[in-house]
Order: sequence, then C-alpha cells, then structure tokens
Amino acid sequence: MRLRTLTLAAASGTALLAAGLLPAHASAAAPKSAQEGTVSAADLLAKVTSCSQISNGKYKTDEETSATVPVCGKNGAVFWKADMDIDCDGQRTTNCNEDRDPWFQADTAFHQSDGKPLKAETLPYVVVPSTSSIWNYSDAGIKGGGVVAVIYNNKVEYAVVGDTGPSQIIGEASYATAKALGIDPDPETGGADSGVTYILFKNSKVSPIESHSAAVSLGDQLAKQFLANN
Repeated sequence: MRLRTLTLAAASGTALLAAGLLPAHASAAAPKSAQEGTVSAADLLAKVTSCSQISNGKYKTDEETSATVPVCGKNGAVFWKADMDIDCDGQRTTNCNEDRDPWFQADTAFHQSDGKPLKAETLPYVVVPSTSSIWNYSDAGIKGGGVVAVIYNNKVEYAVVGDTGPSQIIGEASYATAKALGIDPDPETGGADSGVTYILFKNSKVSPIESHSAAVSLGDQLAKQFLANN
C-alpha cells in the first residue's frame, strides 16, 4: 500500500519526466480492453449502489486521508469502492523490483502452487487489509485465491485475492490488474484516485491461484450467481 497521495505522486512523476529523470513509459500505460467474461460492468455496479456495512469502522485510501471507505455485504460477496494503489510485490520482474518500486517487497501473503510468491506484473490480484478490529476478511469468507471482480471505467477484470496490506488502508491491486483496466500501473506514480469497485466473492478459490484463465472462468460463473441472488 502506497503511503502517499496518488495526486501528489503523479504530479511529482510528471515533473521528473519533464526533467528527463524518468523513462517515458513510467508516466502512462497503454489502455487495454478488459471486458472479461459475459457479465457487464453496468449489471454488476447496479447491484452495489447501496452499502450494508459489515466492517466495524471505515478505511483510509492512503495514510494521510480520512477514513471514509466501509466494507459492504451482499448475498455471496463483499464489496468496497475506493482508489487503486499499485502493488508490485512478489517475484522480481522487469517492472516490479526495487529499482522501479520504492516500497517493493519480494513476497506476497499468498503463494503460487509451487510455493513461490505471486508475480504482480503478470497476475491480476487484489490486496485486502490485514485483519484488525475494523474487519477480518477470513471471517467474511474471503480467502487467499478468492475471486474478485474489479470494475473501473465500465470494464471488468477478474483477479484473485493475492496479498494483504496495512490494517487501516484499503484500495490496492497488482500491476497486472491496473494495466488490464487501463490504469497507469507504475508502482511509484500510477494508480487511480477513485472510481474503482472491488467485489469479492465469498468462499471462492481459484486453483491454481496463478491461473488467470481459471479466475476468469470461475469469476464469470460467480458474477452470474451474484446477479441472480441480489
């Protein structure tokens, strides 16, 4: 989780780019169509217009912001609406490493089937807040490898629960998730300030966790059930 405001970081990145201190590709990601599965973003969003709060309090979206984001409950799922900070943790890759990400950690809370950390650059995954008095994700039926529908700008991307973050902050997903949704995935200057909806399907688990195609297939089934049950 990035302990700074995205707006300020983006402004600073623009200044560095102008000064020739950042590579051009660090400033923006090429948009990619991300309508995965058969359920539309509009249909999913229509089911999460109101919140039945299940968290004991609310979360911040960044360290310096106030706590405004509740975790909400629905039949078969939980959801929240927040920003998206970029998680580049896990296996070192071309764009996820200590040189590209000042907050890089070479591990993730949940691991691939071979025991190695996940690859943030290639696997769409979402970060859930670590357990606290605010909310315990496992008590809500959310597991490592669980399916998440991430919605932004009328696009749906299916991801897995892949990492845990600070106990007071919410709104973070992997480099691959951001890129697929057309969000700048740069771990230092990228992300989205708002407008991201995360729908986490209870008691779901993708196997193996690193199979994105399995996440899409299961996610599409669960999204259809979600529409039918809410």
